[in-house]
Formats: sequence, C-alpha cells, structure tokens
Amino acid sequence: MNKKYIGNIGVSVISKERFLNEFVEKMKCGSKKNIFFLNDHCFNIAQKDADYLKYLNNADYVLNDGLGITLGAKLFNIELKENLNGTDLMPQVLKKCEKLDASIFLLGAKEENIEAAVSNIQSSYPHLKIAGYHHGYFNSDERIIEKINQSKADVLIVGMGVPLQEKFIGQYDQEINSPVRFAVGAYIDFASGNVRRAPKLMRKLNLEWLFRMALEPKRMWKRNFIGHGLFFINVLRLKKQNNTK
Repeated sequence: MNKKYIGNIGVSVISKERFLNEFVEKMKCGSKKNIFFLNDHCFNIAQKDADYLKYLNNADYVLNDGLGITLGAKLFNIELKENLNGTDLMPQVLKKCEKLDASIFLLGAKEENIEAAVSNIQSSYPHLKIAGYHHGYFNSDERIIEKINQSKADVLIVGMGVPLQEKFIGQYDQEINSPVRFAVGAYIDFASGNVRRAPKLMRKLNLEWLFRMALEPKRMWKRNFIGHGLFFINVLRLKKQNNTK
C-alpha cells in the first residue's frame, strides 16, 4: 500500500474507488487488514500516545478524514486524492459486503444506539449478514473476542472512539479471526439515527465539525478550536524536524 508520511504518521494515498476495489480483492482472498482513519484530532492524540502511534503506523490503511489532514499533507508535498471519512465510506463498504455475501460484526456505542444501528443497517441492506453485535461498554476483552470469533464474521466494525478502538484492534490483532477490521469512530452512533449528522452542504464544505460543536459545545469546543491550532503546531514542528535531518 502506498503510504506517505505527514511527519511521523503514514497516510494511505488512495482514491475512494481504488480503496473499495482493493477492499473487494482483500475480502476475496481472505487476507487480514486493519483499516483506520486519521483526522487532526487523531493526529494530536498520536503525538502524546506512543501505543496509538504504533498501531496507526502498523495499520494496512490509514485513510484521511477532514480538511486539516489534507492541508497538513500539503506541507509535506503530499496530494491526497479525496476526503475518506469513515461515516461516509462505511455505507459503500456495507454495499460491497452485501454483494460479496460477507458477514459483519458491529462493536461499540451505547446499547440502545447499537441496537438501533443494527436495525437501520439491516433495513438499508436487507441481504447483508449481520453475524453479531455488542455495545462498547464491556469488562472482558477476552469474552468479546470470543463472541466475535464465534460469529465467524468476515468484517469487524469497531466504533469505540479514538484511540480505544485502534488499540483494541491492534492489541488483539492475532486473536481476532475476522480478516478485515475497521475503526470507525462515531459511525455506529450516526447509523442509529439517535445522533444527528451535519447537513450535506456543511459536510461538503468540511464544516461538519462546526455542526457537531453546535450540538455538543462543552465537549467539542476545546477539541475544535484549540485542537485545530495544535494540529498545525504539531505538523510544523515535525516539518522542521524533518528539514534538520
């Protein structure tokens, strides 16, 4: 996979169409693949969390999410093909799974949200095999892995937030039998219908962060206003370090 580094994090330089084609090929041959997403908030966390950084760089795909990563990449002369956020990409992944007769396991979110998400996904993709699901609040990783493996799911979709979801997949890479694993952030919450997404125009203009902040100002203001600035500080710091090598 063609990865290029924004400072100390490798990002997959790939179009949506090519990724989906490669996803189909990987599913057909049954090879294991970990697929993560990177936005500026994730980038900031990785600068302080060595384990998360390691799992990101060990992933088979790290797909770019948001305008910040696109602009940061340009400072390293990287031209990213298009925005590949997980919430918009997953419906197309599920369509591919339905056509391939591939089963999925959903892990994450509150109990009421994942139950609603499973119901909505099944309605949208009536021929998709949902092998199992579990909410994201559990005490035993081993029991959850056992449940995933017993389901014989081809694709594991984990939405437990950054960096917990990536650490779960990375730490249990060998124990999890599902060949393809996605870390999808808030996708399960959005799929439930209980958490609103920004209007299409705002998403097209890369302003979904502003909409989410309006809905959850106490939780999101620091991440957005301070976080965006910190991201560019981190990128410029890493750029300077690279130039001095």
